[in-house]
Amino acid sequence: MVVWVFIVHLFLQVIAEKRILLDDPAFLQSQIHALEMKMEDVVARNTDLTAKYTDLSVKYNTLLTKSNGGGIFVRWGRKDCPGINTELVYSGFAGGSWPQHTGAAAEFVCLPRDPDLTTKFTSSYAFMYGSEYDASSTEFGHDNGDDLPCSVCRSTVQSSVLMIPGKSSCYDGWSMQYHGDLVAGAVVHKAATQYICLDEHPEALIAGQRNDDGKFFYPVKAVCGALACPPYHNDKYLTCVVCTK
Repeated sequence: MVVWVFIVHLFLQVIAEKRILLDDPAFLQSQIHALEMKMEDVVARNTDLTAKYTDLSVKYNTLLTKSNGGGIFVRWGRKDCPGINTELVYSGFAGGSWPQHTGAAAEFVCLPRDPDLTTKFTSSYAFMYGSEYDASSTEFGHDNGDDLPCSVCRSTVQSSVLMIPGKSSCYDGWSMQYHGDLVAGAVVHKAATQYICLDEHPEALIAGQRNDDGKFFYPVKAVCGALACPPYHNDKYLTCVVCTK
């Protein structure tokens, strides 16, 4: 439609400039031929621009897809990754510091099954223990001393990762990778601790040689006061969800 409007505009311009007589067939024919040539040129240029736009659009979408991937998260309590556009980086053992050490590290870590170890140090040191189910937290469905698995997962299409404490579903625009129960170390232990999201259906490993009372984890409940209640409720346990975008 735009091309024909352009052609009519050129035709009228020629008439105005040349002041032609409409009863001159030979001149009219030559001008129509010239307009047809210009039309072909316009169409060719338009086709070339469309092709270039399409090529750039494909490249942009490809780059967008590649740049969106790469969000890394740990799925605590499981040996596998969710089947939602994810890939397994590695599966291993949850670990951390002993709960009664006052200088212990706070965070949980996901240890690989194929470690590269060294003997070059002889000075002071820290410790790494395995994470275990405790006798007082049998609600998770596993025996005292069973070890906690973990898996490091990568989203193949999304780059942002968010763990939301107190939620079992993601907000609009986010994709849920897994949900479960918020856990942390016990308040009576000396060591600092960290909140992690334990999968709703946690698995166990019989991996350690003995029960060391290692890096423990327990469900987390709300304490009203400084915490707003409602929406939270005293002594009710917090859920959690891991989301990607």
